[in-house]
Amino acid sequence: MASEQFPFAHRVALVTGASGGIGAATARLLADGGADVALTCHGHREDAEQAAEQVRAAGRRARVFRADFADRDVPEQLARQVADELGAVDVLVAGAGAGEQRSWEEVDRQLWDRTLEVNLSAPFFLAQQVLPGMVERGWGRVLFLSSIAALTGGVLGAHYAASKAALHGLTHYLASRTAQQGVTVNAIAPALIGDTRMVPLDPNDPEALPLPIPVGRLGTPEEVADLSVAMLRNGYLTDKVITLDGGLHAS
Repeated sequence: MASEQFPFAHRVALVTGASGGIGAATARLLADGGADVALTCHGHREDAEQAAEQVRAAGRRARVFRADFADRDVPEQLARQVADELGAVDVLVAGAGAGEQRSWEEVDRQLWDRTLEVNLSAPFFLAQQVLPGMVERGWGRVLFLSSIAALTGGVLGAHYAASKAALHGLTHYLASRTAQQGVTVNAIAPALIGDTRMVPLDPNDPEALPLPIPVGRLGTPEEVADLSVAMLRNGYLTDKVITLDGGLHAS
């Protein structure tokens, strides 16, 4: 039985993009809450393996899977592999993403298709794989990692902003159709998080700020993970997009 101390006891969590700072921090907190964790990476497997070791140090099972979400066959294959090795997925954190910076004039069809495949199609088809089991068991959690770019347009480009904005529509559609079965579906939209590959800057260095942020610093992966896990823990929170941006965007 789950408890307040271990809210994810006897649950299996799948965290995609776990070789990055946010994914790794989220995996650790889920393990602290009692979950066994499947972690995916595309490159930087050593970072995902390090996060897996931290999950095991918390007394939980962990497996690392290589996944290129630009391959449309991967979501189904991955869900099957995780179920075979750890069990059916109860918690999905879809954090893997693609984000090359391009002006709108420079975005070609190949970049557009790859960005939407990784940032939008893969999260949907992963959810499509795991949601039936969640509904059948009467408990499940889905969290999509969006971005403030979905609300402001951001700086990476039209392809990135469009892919993240589409996640919000996906969140609203799925949440409204699974809430009565004990499944929550939400999205978190961070901005300017340091110690990540997208923003490889020290969060505590005031000279590193790329633009004025009301709190006066960059965010940390641990802060994103903390809010993410709070959202996953709360069974009354669903159909929400929550921003985490140091007060940059009032919403």
